[in-house]
Formats: sequence, structure tokens, C-alpha cells
Amino acid sequence: MPISFYLSKDPYYELTNHSAHGFELDGHFWPTVEHYYQAQKFAGNEYAEAIRNAPNPMAARRMGRDKEHPIRPDWDEVKEAVMYRATLAKFESNPDALASLLSTGEEELVEASPRDFYWGSGADDSGLNRYGQILMQVRALLQSRSEGHPQE
Repeated sequence: MPISFYLSKDPYYELTNHSAHGFELDGHFWPTVEHYYQAQKFAGNEYAEAIRNAPNPMAARRMGRDKEHPIRPDWDEVKEAVMYRATLAKFESNPDALASLLSTGEEELVEASPRDFYWGSGADDSGLNRYGQILMQVRALLQSRSEGHPQE
């Protein structure tokens, strides 16, 4: 049975890219995956730093969608790799979030966003659920690591 997550009141909220599970990546601390993802649209300029310092993930998201700032030309080609790197770093850096992810076993993970048909399932479940798929890739990698290195 698929495991859906999206709202802060939902079980498994810590799987979302908005959960407050910070991590170090590219020489900086990122408060959430959302902060990192949105900032990478503008990598190399000071607007990226402003997004990193946004007060919360929704503010980072709004800033990343601001049409006043042009996004990098290769964004469509790199956005999934960016999301994967940030998601992996989050779970490698936060044992509580990792435990939650690993507790999902082999279940399908679905970001139940009613408005996002790319990263989520969309309102009618016809979305691509790319974030859920990335989570399952990260989970498989981290499961294989934990099996190869038993925790004591």
C-alpha cells in the first residue's frame, strides 16, 4: 500500500522537502531541501544566498519562483539531480528522518501534492510523483548501505 505524505500534520511529514531537517552541501548549511533546491536555480549569484537565508521553506519557494530573477539555462536538465543530491544529504545528516524513511520498507512513496503534477501526484493521482521516485531511490541506496554496515 503506498505511503502518502504532504501536509505537516500527516504521518511521514519528515519525508517532505519542507521538513526542518537541515544539512551541509556545497560548503553551506541548508535549513531544508526546499531551500537548497530553489537556490540552485540561481547557483553562483547572490540571489541564491538570499534564498538559502529565507526564513522558511515557503518563502524559499516563493523566492525561487520570482520571475524577476532569471533561472539558469540548464535548469530543466539538472533539477532532478539537484533534488536527488539534496534529498540524499538530508537523510544522511538526520538520523531521525533516516529512520522514518527506512521504516517505509519497500512501499511506494507518494508526495500527495494536489497542485504539483511533476514532483507530486496531483489532485487526481495522474502526476509523475518524481519526488516520491527520488525518495525511493535514496531509500534503496541507504538501505543497501545499512545492510552492508550493520548498526551497533
